[in-house]
Amino acid sequence: MKILAVGDIHLGRTPSRLPDELASRARELGPVGAWKRTVDVAIGAGVKAVLLAGDVVERENDFFEAYRELEQGVRRLTEAGIEVIGVAGNHDVKVLPRLAKHIPEFRLLGADGQWQSCRIADNADSITLWGWSFPRKEVLTSPLADQTFSVGAGINLGLLHCDRDAGGSPYAPVSSRELQQAGIDGWLLGHIHKPDALSVESPNGYLGSLTGLDRSESGPHGPWLIGITGGRIERVEQLPLARLRWESIDVDLEGIGDPEEAKGRILTALQDLDRQITESPNSLSLDASPDAVGVHVRFGGRTRFGTAVLNEFSGTGEAVIYFGTENRRYFIERVSADTRPEIDLEELARQPTPPGLLAKHLLWLDEPEGHPDRDELVAKARRRLRDQGQKPVWTGLDTGEPDPVEWLRKAGLRALDQLLAQNSESA
Repeated sequence: MKILAVGDIHLGRTPSRLPDELASRARELGPVGAWKRTVDVAIGAGVKAVLLAGDVVERENDFFEAYRELEQGVRRLTEAGIEVIGVAGNHDVKVLPRLAKHIPEFRLLGADGQWQSCRIADNADSITLWGWSFPRKEVLTSPLADQTFSVGAGINLGLLHCDRDAGGSPYAPVSSRELQQAGIDGWLLGHIHKPDALSVESPNGYLGSLTGLDRSESGPHGPWLIGITGGRIERVEQLPLARLRWESIDVDLEGIGDPEEAKGRILTALQDLDRQITESPNSLSLDASPDAVGVHVRFGGRTRFGTAVLNEFSGTGEAVIYFGTENRRYFIERVSADTRPEIDLEELARQPTPPGLLAKHLLWLDEPEGHPDRDELVAKARRRLRDQGQKPVWTGLDTGEPDPVEWLRKAGLRALDQLLAQNSESA
């Protein structure tokens, strides 16, 4: 028996920051297209059920668009004899139950925050599926607190939208310990968009978003195919079906004699990335390669052209810059520089100048924890970052807490590059 487990879809949302020539394909490249491909694969692979782990819909006011796309997919699946079962997440706490009433073939588990189970059977194999849905947008307590499961026939799997190991999160916080002690065979989780490394040995974790919604959701995305034979899970595989992918490439600028030379190095890095994507295998022999790839170009190495190269490519996100295998389109979504000046930092740090003082601080960052100057610098940066993160302008954004060491290093190197460039121009 095969099932297809689907993480956060977010129907109603479209990818942003696409170049003009891809903007007209936003629906195809975003959640709508990924959902349609998932339906196609489910039917082609002959799965018994498709499981949706919440946040199927982006917003409450996406009811009509979500209804159209979800209803069409569910109808195609059920006509092929495939069950469709899901739980509501914090994004679709109201709209998904409403949709379920209008799409009778779609089964919503755990309505009103009450655990519910159902059985999926295929010949000799079966699954007992346990599900819980958000009863309101914010749930401050663990849905697993004081919950016991009467283990059913066959494999027992949990379908849950939650915030794992997140302490006081308002989005159904659960701990890894609670998941482990629940006594069932695996947990298929929604909410976090970065997929975990689910496996036959450990069929537990976040399924990830169905398609990467922005550059923070890099790498392959897609549903997970789970195979069960003889009462055992024998297969767990992610199917990278998303037509749009976000990736990062590192481009070493050391040794270039002119900012223009960076173009050739970017091209080489894109060719390597294209080859890796094309050669990625999948057991179903699917056409799982993306049509478009948004790239974060990270410049590194020792060079005096770091700022010049950064300025050269800062506006290239407006167009596709490279066509790869089968006309795959690559565009630069973001550029950043983590370059080092050509002069040695240790030598520069001995100079009683502003660049010398900055170089000394950068060298402190390379010291291990416990070095007093390093620890004081990092502590100040952490306080400053937290103070900035609490300002109203950032309210509602899931920005996470940046690494203060990495933040200081990047900012310091960029500032040092600019200082040395100014000194060179005034000399």
